[in-house]
Amino acid sequence: MGNAAARFVAVCLLCAAGAEDGGGWSQPADPSLQEEGACTIDVLDGSELSHQQFIDRYAFSRPVVLRGLTDNTNFQLLCSKSSLLEKFGSLKVRLSTANTHSYRKVDVLFQQYVDELLRPQARDALGSETLYFFGDNNFTEWQNLFDRYQPPPYVLPDTTGAYSFGIAGPGTGVPFHWHGPGYSEVIYGRKRWFLYPPSKEPHFHPNRTTLSWLTETYPYLPEEEAPLECTIRPGEVLFFPDRWWHATLNLDTSVFISTFLG
Repeated sequence: MGNAAARFVAVCLLCAAGAEDGGGWSQPADPSLQEEGACTIDVLDGSELSHQQFIDRYAFSRPVVLRGLTDNTNFQLLCSKSSLLEKFGSLKVRLSTANTHSYRKVDVLFQQYVDELLRPQARDALGSETLYFFGDNNFTEWQNLFDRYQPPPYVLPDTTGAYSFGIAGPGTGVPFHWHGPGYSEVIYGRKRWFLYPPSKEPHFHPNRTTLSWLTETYPYLPEEEAPLECTIRPGEVLFFPDRWWHATLNLDTSVFISTFLG
């Protein structure tokens, strides 16, 4: 079996394991969050795309979902609920409000975040009322974990990668915003993405959650204003180009890591 085929099999096994118990992160399912939506983004196996093809077709023009690029089975095991609580439960993590500008920051023990704040999103909650663990990681304390992660190998010229790691409950997410290019990989759970090119600013309120946008705005968008979208699962990586608008919605309790290229 070739290396590419072996990676693909490993990723399939990883996905099956993640789907089976969610690494201990699973919570009772919200029936309204089971709809993954259509995937209107190219989805490719990593073996189908060379680095040069990635640069030519996607790096500066459009998002793509890639499967089997790396084997993060070991990293997934280290991100199980029991493993992370054992290693990091007594350490503080910094939470951000889940609105477009993420103005407010709150420091809590990781154990407290998991026990008290990691819960499904209330439909009427504002982004400024929702605390979200993503980014602002203490790299001194979390570096040993990040060292076990295998980032996507396709880099952009003259860039380096910076990690942002997160864990969030069902129905949470970040509303529309933009920044530089990068990758997002789901370790456990499912994350639904909505994206618009830089020239097409979406209609949204910066303090309304993605969940409220999905229920109040998304169903009424005319076809020409519909976003590109896709739901990614464990073993899948989404690449987003520079300055593309994007919003996310966690369909399950999700563990995820982004690699920002700057």
